[in-house]
Amino acid sequence: MITYTRLKAHGNVFVKMTGLRPREFDALLDAVLPRFADAETRRLKRTEHQRAIGGGDKADLSVRDQILLTVIWLRMYPTHDVLGFLFDVSQPTVGRYIRHVLPVLERAGQASIRLPDPGRKRRRKLPDLVKDIPELAVVVDTFEQAVQRPKQAAERAAWYSGKKRAHTVKTQVVVDENTGWLVDVSDSVEGRSADITLLRQLGLLSRLPPDMACIGDTAYQGIAKLHHLGFSPCKRLGKNAPLLSEEQIAYNHAFACRRIIVENTINRLRSFQSLTQRDRQHRSTRNHHARTCAVAGLVNCQLHHRLAL
Repeated sequence: MITYTRLKAHGNVFVKMTGLRPREFDALLDAVLPRFADAETRRLKRTEHQRAIGGGDKADLSVRDQILLTVIWLRMYPTHDVLGFLFDVSQPTVGRYIRHVLPVLERAGQASIRLPDPGRKRRRKLPDLVKDIPELAVVVDTFEQAVQRPKQAAERAAWYSGKKRAHTVKTQVVVDENTGWLVDVSDSVEGRSADITLLRQLGLLSRLPPDMACIGDTAYQGIAKLHHLGFSPCKRLGKNAPLLSEEQIAYNHAFACRRIIVENTINRLRSFQSLTQRDRQHRSTRNHHARTCAVAGLVNCQLHHRLAL
């Protein structure tokens, strides 16, 4: 049976199963436990609740182990019966724990997501080729996760991603260029949505400080028309268009060196299998957004401690 105490004694296994080092998980507990207590108080005091507070069966696992169970679910994405076997609880109990803990982790993750402070000093050497891009910048990109194929033919087109050749759900993420810290996570949408359309519809650019640049990849061609400090790499427009010049190729290389930070952060997100394996939540964009925010909070917790070293 897995418990926090037993798992903490095996540091390497703890990291592989949760994505967090024990001290990072302890810091997460400090932030989450008060939120969980408030959520439980509200849940037990709801008007339709028939038992007095304290009545009914007691939880099989401590709150700390319930949070551990949910983090392992986010990291490894096992089925509920497998997770129940590991923690020696029933399958419905696993589902109940996740329903109670996931919203708390989602709110904690959302609390950690905020735009960079424009007043923070930075010491970043900028390549001459991309010197026009301000030092204060965020980098935007999207990632997609495969979902269950819709049964109705009319519904399939909305979920089909031509880029991935599969039915997917898509999320836009924004990171601080200097730290990789997640500063914005969009609502989850059907995979057919184009990246530049999603950026336009979600209103991210209107929320940026006036002197903050926004950097995107080739999927964000036209971002300069949406924001005065929007930048994307040079792109060959059509197979009959002239090839990129050596100067443009060199510019794209320098541009990629600045933009790679968002790919590294997305890789951190995708190391949690709940955002990588085929989604089992019947294409619920609300549930996917909750998982993404919860995992974003865990990734920000990782970065907060590891950048401080």
